[in-house]
Amino acid sequence: MTTHYFEHPLNEKTRIYLRVEALLNQLNVAAQFSDNMQHLIFYRSLFDLLEIFEQIQLKSELAKDIEKQRLSYRSWLNVEGVDQEMLRDVLNEVDSVHSDLMGAERFGQSLKEDRFLSAIRQRFNLPGGSCCFDLPALHHWLHLPLEQRKADAAKWLDTLQPLAKALNQWLKLTRETGHFRTIQASSGFYQSDAEEANILRLEIPMHFGVYPMISGHKNRFAIKFIEFDSGQASVANVEFQLAVCC
Repeated sequence: MTTHYFEHPLNEKTRIYLRVEALLNQLNVAAQFSDNMQHLIFYRSLFDLLEIFEQIQLKSELAKDIEKQRLSYRSWLNVEGVDQEMLRDVLNEVDSVHSDLMGAERFGQSLKEDRFLSAIRQRFNLPGGSCCFDLPALHHWLHLPLEQRKADAAKWLDTLQPLAKALNQWLKLTRETGHFRTIQASSGFYQSDAEEANILRLEIPMHFGVYPMISGHKNRFAIKFIEFDSGQASVANVEFQLAVCC
């Protein structure tokens, strides 16, 4: 059965984390420069990340959240019935990414100080501003050998590794707290309570022809399904899978 996978954050910080994860994924794919347009995705994603870094103290917020996870998992040490070997492996991973995170520079600092990136960032945000007459430095860079361009991209991405590892770890452990269960949205609507939840994860069979519109916060949420073809609220009973992740 073909399904539509969907995630929704239930607080603003998690919303930012998911956006950063998406941008990092775009960067890693686009950094291969497999066609002539990939550089547009690469630089757009990179500069979007810098915008986020300037709006929120992401490093300190992420460090706090990873520390909360570490304390939560430590409370399970020596508890009967808990796989202690697996638990210690998780704690070692958390300790490692937390240590690397705390030792890292402020996110985006070296990228903001890079002469080439600084030269192209401002005009890159103009509509159609990546033309050669707007950004002659970028036009020159695009004519460098592919391996040199990949090396530049790898150098820039390397500065983001502490962020990527820490964020991946936090999101992985957060997602694993939720278990999928079958839910039926009567007449296309479902609502429920949630205790300090961060993320909703949904798997929706494509044959229903609907997508979710979700509202709520960490303690309560509502899901309304919308028909893709009409744009109207669905009145059908929609059976889907839901995981509430804390």
